[in-house]
Amino acid sequence: MQLSDRAKQLIPQARIVSFTPWKDLYSEEVIAIFQAADDQGRYLSDQDLDMIKKLAPDTASSGEQSRLLREQASDLVAEAREQLLVHFPNITDPGNDLYPKERAEACWRDFWHFLRCITYGITGKNVEFTSQEGLKNMELLYQELRVPLPAMIYGLEQLKIVSLRRLNEAEQDVLELYFDHLITALKQFS
Repeated sequence: MQLSDRAKQLIPQARIVSFTPWKDLYSEEVIAIFQAADDQGRYLSDQDLDMIKKLAPDTASSGEQSRLLREQASDLVAEAREQLLVHFPNITDPGNDLYPKERAEACWRDFWHFLRCITYGITGKNVEFTSQEGLKNMELLYQELRVPLPAMIYGLEQLKIVSLRRLNEAEQDVLELYFDHLITALKQFS
């Protein structure tokens, strides 16, 4: 799949997480751990989570919730993908929105990254984990790439459902807010 120059320009600007507002909540050292993971496009490692817990003890339980979601990320994305393909059965067929295969693979990667970003918010106990500028650039990127937004929103909603099933009821009520924050943001895309 050949990317346009515009898409190549937007990709690095479409970073949907911002830790800048967290400066009143956490030390620079804690924020640096989150930022390094985001810069590398990866989930927080066990070492990261342990260090965050040591520096900010009130994140102990939220860090464990994130660890659980991280450890199951591939399965969660696969389950959400299956549900999306049931709901949009022809979306990967020739001539449709997620064809060729590379387009579909890019969408599944987005689900993996959406969950990654959500786990940052969960660990940091901050529902408002997104960057308005990053989201705006993601919206422009999605427009440029003609990403099927209804399918992406549906897939993210399914990712929420399958993720919350892994948690107890009390955790579900709290963690639902993190998923809903990102779902609401995507629903604002035109």
